[in-house]
Amino acid sequence: MVMDLNGKDVHSRDLRYFVAVAQELHFTRAAERLFVSQPALSKQIRSRERQLGTELFVRDRREVRLTSAGAALLPYAQQALAAVQLGVEAVERAKTEERATLAVGMSTRPARGGLLPAVRSRFSAAHPTATIRLRQVGWQDASAGLADGTADVGFIWLPVPDAERYAWTVVAEEARHVALPDTHRLAAQDEIDFADIADEPFLALPESAGALRDYWLALDARAGRPPRVGAEIASTDETYEALVDGRGICLVAAGNAPLITLGGVVTRPVRGIAPSRFALAWRVGEDRRPLVGAYIRACREALGRAE
Repeated sequence: MVMDLNGKDVHSRDLRYFVAVAQELHFTRAAERLFVSQPALSKQIRSRERQLGTELFVRDRREVRLTSAGAALLPYAQQALAAVQLGVEAVERAKTEERATLAVGMSTRPARGGLLPAVRSRFSAAHPTATIRLRQVGWQDASAGLADGTADVGFIWLPVPDAERYAWTVVAEEARHVALPDTHRLAAQDEIDFADIADEPFLALPESAGALRDYWLALDARAGRPPRVGAEIASTDETYEALVDGRGICLVAAGNAPLITLGGVVTRPVRGIAPSRFALAWRVGEDRRPLVGAYIRACREALGRAE
């Protein structure tokens, strides 16, 4: 939007009309160039002159020529139109880039078995001009960005809140281990029964994680008994610090154990609970862009599965 000296809008259409007449110095030829009628063009120029409070053209039977005001306005009008065109081109480039970019959300990096590079390789072979943008999402959002549309596909842990909104393909099924301080009374055991830790304080995901919070608290194995929550955690670093501080223990997927088994923390397999499931998910009935389908196919191919 361009503003005149009185703060009124000067539409790019009016500028195009003015510049065309200024360049042609002939209303009929300018109208033909603009694909408008000559009376409509003349009316629009008169309207703009009234708004500006001065004539832009001298008109007589022999010729059309710019007034001093018109000559002063012309270079700025041309610059404004050029800027508008650059803006339109930038928008089109952004739209093209957006269509050619796939946002992949994740709260846990799916390093399992080299899955991510394998998927990228297959996807890029099929769509060499497309860009994959990896987006790290906090544990507050169990959908890895799918819920708010900031991700096109996401690597998530099941179960996911509002599951009816999504479809998925499971990429890994892993036993749930328990992470605990190396000074814990059960740390020396090779394997631990869930019944032996059910009454311990647990580290919990944020409440916004919904069903996933319940899953990592193992509500499915508690026979209705509520868990004791020692602290909430929203990242790997927070989890490690809470474990070292003795604020609670937590369940982790076997594949994530190396992320927190640093000094002072150990993990042990747990008997009596179901394994965890890690999946690539996407929205159902929404945004089935070709790139989304291509990424799903690439993932399934990397896993050695048929379409």
